[in-house]
Amino acid sequence: MESTKIYHYNNLSVSYNRVGIQNKQPLIILHGWGSSKQVMMPLAKQLSDIRDCYVFDLPGFGNSSVPNQPWEVDDYTDLIQKFITDQEFDSVDLLVHSFGGRIALKLCARPNAKQQIDKVLITGGAGMKPKRSWKYYFKKYTAKLLKAPFMVLPSSLREKALRWLRETSLWKTLGSSDYSKLSGVMRETFVKTVTEYLESCLPKIPHEVLLLWGENDEAAPLYQAKRMEKGIEHAALVVMDHAGHYAFLDRPSHFASVAKAFFEESSNKSPAE
Repeated sequence: MESTKIYHYNNLSVSYNRVGIQNKQPLIILHGWGSSKQVMMPLAKQLSDIRDCYVFDLPGFGNSSVPNQPWEVDDYTDLIQKFITDQEFDSVDLLVHSFGGRIALKLCARPNAKQQIDKVLITGGAGMKPKRSWKYYFKKYTAKLLKAPFMVLPSSLREKALRWLRETSLWKTLGSSDYSKLSGVMRETFVKTVTEYLESCLPKIPHEVLLLWGENDEAAPLYQAKRMEKGIEHAALVVMDHAGHYAFLDRPSHFASVAKAFFEESSNKSPAE
């Protein structure tokens, strides 16, 4: 049975869908940047016979409110942790994609997180510092040069001039496609979250973690998954061929089968065993 609910958090309305068997272990499912719970719902329905799934629209996405001020990864993490506490769950499992991976890494590295969270499945997870090409640095320093003349203006004129600059076609070619689609609070949220690298969280994570990755993932390349596997003590990496960043959409049946096997196995068994 599926239902749509609203969780009220700090004057925000956070939409989530619940689907599954209510006496089963709760499974919190988090989507990636620019996505929504609708992308994750087909997977949730495939897992609904073994878990009680809570599929979120993160603030700023889908049917949830936009934050009143720019958020950092910790703000999203606070939201999910407060939800788990408010629901009085004994413990939950996590299944996260892309940007949701940042939240999972932060959450699992917090003190006493093992008491709230049991198993974690990360697919196409973000948070590792990427390898940069010369094109990236060319765009970065070109942007700095374009901004430089405006920085000497009085603050009132400077902000007006920078807003004009950001709307020019030249400026938009320098930014990522995600950045260029955004404005206001969510543009600043994007900058705050994607520039925070979470390697320092990895050795603090005691959980059993399955990294289920598409071999052709270009958004979160396989070398980043390998870095996570090396840094998290109880992590195992499974690579899916013929799949990219959305491995659960590219190969839905195979992905669901692996996820079910992971969540159903004994919690006392290490994924590396």
